Amino acid sequence: MEIYQATIEDLDGVSNLFNFYRMFYEQASDIEGAKTYIKNRIENKESIIFVVKDNDKYVGFTQLYPTFSSISMKKAWILNDLFVDASARKQGVGEMLIDRVKDFAVETGAISISLSTAPDNFSAQRLYERKGYIRDSQFYQYELRLS
Repeated sequence: MEIYQATIEDLDGVSNLFNFYRMFYEQASDIEGAKTYIKNRIENKESIIFVVKDNDKYVGFTQLYPTFSSISMKKAWILNDLFVDASARKQGVGEMLIDRVKDFAVETGAISISLSTAPDNFSAQRLYERKGYIRDSQFYQYELRLS
């Protein structure tokens, strides 16, 4: 298996994984919308996407968005998406992605990586906690839906 930062040449493979990721979170399949979304993120350099391939099959991806910490006055990353294809689960793909994200954050001088996951996504929670992520008990997270 190999892991690397995705480029526009990976558009189809990443878009398929992204579509499955959205379906995991109970969104309707929309491969064309997924392709447009991923294409825009890559071309506009608005996110960093790491992908794992096993031979020629795309088996996992993660997508990071940049942000900043006003308190520390440093860069931070939001790990917004992480997905491993069902055929590749329990083979260390998620851990490869998490480790690459950490290495990338250190390389870019970031102060932190933040993420959210569904309350019932226990396998992801176990992975994050095993890798040193701490569930926030100090702050509440709020969101204002605009549509």
